[in-house]
Amino acid sequence: MGLKEKFDLTGRRAVVTGGARGIGQACAEALAEYGVNLAIADILEQELAETTADLAKRYGVKTQGVVCDVTDSAAVDKLVEEGAAGLGGLDIFVNSVGITIWEPSISTSDEQWNKVINTNLNAAFYQSRAAGRQMLEQGQGSIIHIASMSGSIVNQPQAQTSYNASKAGLMHMVRSLAAEWASRGVRINTLSPGYTLSVMTYTVEEHFPYWNTLIPMGRMAEPEELVGALIYLASDAASYTTGHDLVIDGGYTCW
Repeated sequence: MGLKEKFDLTGRRAVVTGGARGIGQACAEALAEYGVNLAIADILEQELAETTADLAKRYGVKTQGVVCDVTDSAAVDKLVEEGAAGLGGLDIFVNSVGITIWEPSISTSDEQWNKVINTNLNAAFYQSRAAGRQMLEQGQGSIIHIASMSGSIVNQPQAQTSYNASKAGLMHMVRSLAAEWASRGVRINTLSPGYTLSVMTYTVEEHFPYWNTLIPMGRMAEPEELVGALIYLASDAASYTTGHDLVIDGGYTCW
């Protein structure tokens, strides 16, 4: 198989969670552009309907939208089962769901801590487990979690211990699952963005000028700049890549 063929995803089947907007939407669009049929899940019903219809129209792929709260393990199981049934199998699973709360650690409430860990780590396990069951039965598949450079470094100036811990936990969970599933044909990796222009970051736009001084490239990423790495991890070109954290941060973690 030639290199171009290894990047060919035409007719593959994928589930993308958090795919209605932001980084998740960029991931879903990249897969659609490469000919992947999609089940897109989100809790944002209106945006989800718009995204699924738009991608089907522009790229001619099969899309279905599923309203799903990924912190509900039963709902995640149903999403994967019904998504795989509707698509005829599951080759690619992308989890782009994530939240952050900025709060000094000594004033972080149990509720705040648990909300972040539940969304960013527990839900990631539920999704890995459900997708893993399907893919292990098939004997192949690629799972990609959107993590963060915050799993490797401590951001400044914001206090976000819960977020940093959740992303570090996600990255090591993925390494553990990669080792467990590698011999059975299922790959699992993380893609870790640096500061990226998104719905989440625009809520704290006043920090952009300072963050830009910390990035060697001098600017934040557009969501579309992350998806080349996603296509690689989803494709046969990454057949020997598992348990890896692929950082796309404009050089932030170099300093």
